[in-house]
Amino acid sequence: MTLTNQFKQYLKLIRYGQWSKNLFILLPAFFSFKILDASIHTDLIVTFFAFSFLASAVYVFNDILDIENDQLHPTKKLRPLAAGLVNKTEGYFLIAVLLSLSCLLFLWQNKPEIMLVAALYLVQNFFYCIKLKHVSLLDVMIIATGFVLRILIGGYAADVKLSHWIILMTLVLAIFLALAKRRDDVFVYLNTNQKSRKNLDGYNMEFLNVALTIMSTVVIVCYLMYCTSPDITSRFGHNTYLTSFFVILGVLRYLQLTFVWMITGSPTKVFLTNRFLQLILLGWVLSFFLIIYIEV
Repeated sequence: MTLTNQFKQYLKLIRYGQWSKNLFILLPAFFSFKILDASIHTDLIVTFFAFSFLASAVYVFNDILDIENDQLHPTKKLRPLAAGLVNKTEGYFLIAVLLSLSCLLFLWQNKPEIMLVAALYLVQNFFYCIKLKHVSLLDVMIIATGFVLRILIGGYAADVKLSHWIILMTLVLAIFLALAKRRDDVFVYLNTNQKSRKNLDGYNMEFLNVALTIMSTVVIVCYLMYCTSPDITSRFGHNTYLTSFFVILGVLRYLQLTFVWMITGSPTKVFLTNRFLQLILLGWVLSFFLIIYIEV
């Protein structure tokens, strides 16, 4: 294999496409009127890349542990380690490089609160990779907690005090997306008879269909309560409720992709490839931008 091709495999292994999840780090600044404040841009950029390197180290570690299981999955078998294109020694070396880069950036930034939350994320995901990902329901909650930690880090980076609303909305949305991913895992198992995850014993289609229905309702109701709460209307005005159009449409679209087209195995891939969802997300961002910053 040429050096160029090997480098491409390393990039694939660190799952740089998953870095889009780390855009949650920017949300506290966005909702606190500070996203246009140039004085915090350096902190946000450094935090984004430091956390992205950290998350990639976790992905590589998880793939090393999951080689045999991934080889049974129709798409995960194409991952560099599962496909034999990268060996374990290279994987561990890559982990060391990623953790070193992450530590250097966090130390340069010199914000103890961010380093503490990052350490918590690393410890949580270490135990997730070696054991807890095999425990049904707990695996979903840990994934969701990871997004809450991203929000916390973003708050510290932008020097913003987080409201309970942004934490709650992040949590319920992440649970919803994680359940949709588990449903796809069960769907693959039913069609291939190959169990790629031990935790699938705790899930079936009936349970996940009900759980997704419940969580989609919780996401929408929670968002409507957020839009009409006195705290939010006093800060952003009374037109915030208009943005709920995009949230409701987005949830329905994701349910459609889950139940009709069965393509929610990777939420990140879905958001990066589905134009309709991208337009919905863009509409939500623009509508909030107009309400918050233009005061429509």
